[in-house]
Amino acid sequence: MDESFRQLCQAQSRRLLLLMAVTLALVVAVQYFELPYSKVFTSNYGTSKNGSFPTGSSSSKSGMVDNVTLSNGFHSKHTENGAENSNIGKQTVRGNESEGKINNTGNGCVSEKASSKEPCGLFSNLSPSDNHISSNMSSVLENGDSVVHGPSLDGASKHQNVTKDHNPSYGRGSFVDDLSPAALPPMDSKLRSSKSSMNTSPAPTPAPANVYLKNTVASVSNKGSGKPKQKSKIQPKVVVSISEMNDLLLQSLASPHSGASTWSSKVQQEVISAKSQIMHALDTKDNSGLYPSLYRNVSVFKRSYELMESMLKVYIYKEGKKPIFHQGKLDGIYASEGWFIKLMEANKRFVTEDPEKAHLLFLPFSSRLLELTLYVRKSHSRTNLVEYMRNYVDTIAAKHPFWNRSSGSDHFLVACHDWAPAETRGHLLNSIRALCNADIEVGFTIGKDVSLPETYVVSAKDPLKSKGGNPPPDRHILAFFAGQTHGYVRPILLNHWGKDPDMKIFGPMPQVKGNKNYIDHMKSSKFCICPRGFEVNSPRVVEAIFYECVPVIISDNFVPPLFEILNWESFALFVLEKDIPNLKSILVSISEERYVEMHKGVKMVQQHFLWHAEPVKYDLFHMILHSIWYTRVFQVGAA
Repeated sequence: MDESFRQLCQAQSRRLLLLMAVTLALVVAVQYFELPYSKVFTSNYGTSKNGSFPTGSSSSKSGMVDNVTLSNGFHSKHTENGAENSNIGKQTVRGNESEGKINNTGNGCVSEKASSKEPCGLFSNLSPSDNHISSNMSSVLENGDSVVHGPSLDGASKHQNVTKDHNPSYGRGSFVDDLSPAALPPMDSKLRSSKSSMNTSPAPTPAPANVYLKNTVASVSNKGSGKPKQKSKIQPKVVVSISEMNDLLLQSLASPHSGASTWSSKVQQEVISAKSQIMHALDTKDNSGLYPSLYRNVSVFKRSYELMESMLKVYIYKEGKKPIFHQGKLDGIYASEGWFIKLMEANKRFVTEDPEKAHLLFLPFSSRLLELTLYVRKSHSRTNLVEYMRNYVDTIAAKHPFWNRSSGSDHFLVACHDWAPAETRGHLLNSIRALCNADIEVGFTIGKDVSLPETYVVSAKDPLKSKGGNPPPDRHILAFFAGQTHGYVRPILLNHWGKDPDMKIFGPMPQVKGNKNYIDHMKSSKFCICPRGFEVNSPRVVEAIFYECVPVIISDNFVPPLFEILNWESFALFVLEKDIPNLKSILVSISEERYVEMHKGVKMVQQHFLWHAEPVKYDLFHMILHSIWYTRVFQVGAA
């Protein structure tokens, strides 16, 4: 009896082992064919202490932030060894450079499940009527509470929970009263009648919900996850058109979002007064230097700008040392943040040494220098960058009362690196973020954040070099694009139009001293195609304006620069990515009269996109600062 029982147990054990072996083989086989990377087993196990997968000889191309894989989208603009790309800066050849975005790390959003095919986005908690936007979208932001410790700031202790808990609702308080849409400043009629946004599909009903999405910033899972498929190969499932973005902006302006629930001060009352004056701005015919059709409401902009000039005070935090703080690169494709930091630090008109008098408080860090200084080469992890900025916020919150007073809503930062949306999560999410990577799908919030123009500066000594272009009669090329073919949009563009005789659509162009070939093409083309690469933003948008070429933006969910003020549809075209096969018919459908008007708009709006060693009225420095000021003003409720 005992012998037969023993044999039975042995037989059952063998069957169990065989079943386990078959199951494991099936799991490995499924992962091998389904996952895009060679390290099959890494998706089954946790990560190392620093939050990244073991590197070794791995071909892993995704990084970990807070133990969550970043799918390929927050791409570094540096080479794999961490050194600055030799194609960036003065030696960059436009049309040959990849805009530095060909790196094997990041993917633009944080996904709770690496294998999930759901896109990341901001619309996870809209009302049922918003399902055309919210379906399949998941929250991409987290509260920053589980970031692995990064390097400590100089002189900063390990503060624990110094800052107030992040409040995704942005702390509505006593100064915030909802405003009806009827109370908003009127928009010029030309804005609503403009049809430059070439969406050939019927537009869904605009989302009525507030873009701030009360209480919707979800925490990202701390569990290890598999490696996601590259976002650069996948189109977003939910597309927010330019007309829907306009509606979201109006809804945001109608619903204030101040974090100053217990803050009553003279400064706050001044902001409330400014808002009232802006909203009741009188129509004026004295628009010297301004071309009315370029603006949502030129009278509102003019009054807001005047109040900024006469009233605005900015306090710059002294905390933080170089190279990361108080400076930035002044050439290349990250020049926007560098120029703004430089000019802001040197400004006498707006800067105050008394933070009690400040309407805005500036966090003067460079996202590019943060990456160059702290990113560990080949680590595929930005965890220490995120933690470094978290420590910085904890430091200023411990030393000063201002952050906790408003939950950071009256603070702002200016960051142009593609990783900035990831670096500014957590506490910084509540501040006003001026970002080049203004992608709704990865957390950019219309009405709270500001779209920062990405400017390619060839020479820091002469940022206006080669400005201008041919008049319309001398622009004989219908459309032009040249550049690397990374991402999913550009290969489609070249496949459809690379051989069309009327459209000069190229890959990398031959290198010519001074980029003359590339620049001459821009100066001689009617339309300059601005397709997304790995990310939604591209310096080509501002380049086109610089060379007086009408921009054609092909980048779904990209919020164009200075969106709060400019009526982009008066001087640019927006073509949905799905409509690339119809691109030529869209362009030739623009009448000559309409084209000449758009070209004039490009020439007139150009002043807002120029850097000057000494800032001048309405230039890019002042326009960025104004968009931040305007956003700050409309955070608050009525008096």
